[in-house]
Amino acid sequence: MRLKQFSFKRYYPIIVGLIVFVALSWAAAISCKIELTGLFEGIGKGMFFFKNLFPPDWEAFPEMLQPALDSLILAFLGTFFGTLMAVVFAVLGAANVSHPIVRTISRFLIGLERSLPELFILLFLIAAFGLGSMPGIICLSLGCIGMLGKLLADAIEEIDGVLIQSLTAVGANKLQIIVFGIFPEILPKLLAYSLFRFEINIRLSVILGAVGAGGIGYELDYAFSMLQYHRACSALLVVLVLIFGIEKLSAYLRNMLNIKANLK
Repeated sequence: MRLKQFSFKRYYPIIVGLIVFVALSWAAAISCKIELTGLFEGIGKGMFFFKNLFPPDWEAFPEMLQPALDSLILAFLGTFFGTLMAVVFAVLGAANVSHPIVRTISRFLIGLERSLPELFILLFLIAAFGLGSMPGIICLSLGCIGMLGKLLADAIEEIDGVLIQSLTAVGANKLQIIVFGIFPEILPKLLAYSLFRFEINIRLSVILGAVGAGGIGYELDYAFSMLQYHRACSALLVVLVLIFGIEKLSAYLRNMLNIKANLK
């Protein structure tokens, strides 16, 4: 059997791409002052820290249930109120149902929210309202406007213009067009996007809880600050179970929505 000779032209794109990737990675490492020795030392220290987490404090699990429930409620309320506000901004930001000036202002506010990190918004709200669940709910609700507002506004603009023209021709006003024409068309996407945002808010509620919003995130931050690593491991396990369970439930519900949409 004759062996094929090596052809440089055949592998030229792969070789050039690999060289460019290595060169860019090397330049980025120099720019960021990354040293391989420090990287390997940091991995060793991280493994030592990871080892100190185990075994978890099994007696602390009952105490973690209430904070986990608080984080779940925090994410749910943030998603619920945020979705309602996102629908309003989406309608105002859609070119086929809104005035150009109103659309521009709405799109600007949606983009402005997306440009602000949730932690920055939460710190501002904590300064205004103090520590607790209220700043966390408002922060997550505003986050929904930035994400869901844009997605739903784009979905509204993708609606067939014949539908809107037909409703207008029979004398429907703006509110009737939105309620009976636009809303039924975007309802499947609205539910799917809201469930996906709920998953994100579950993760964010843990992070925001560590900086004052309460919930399981606060318990996790407190355990680490008090060097109670076994208790922190218990909180981490609760967070993992919570996020994994919500993801499975959300995937199941989205799948059911897709099946019903296909049947229609």
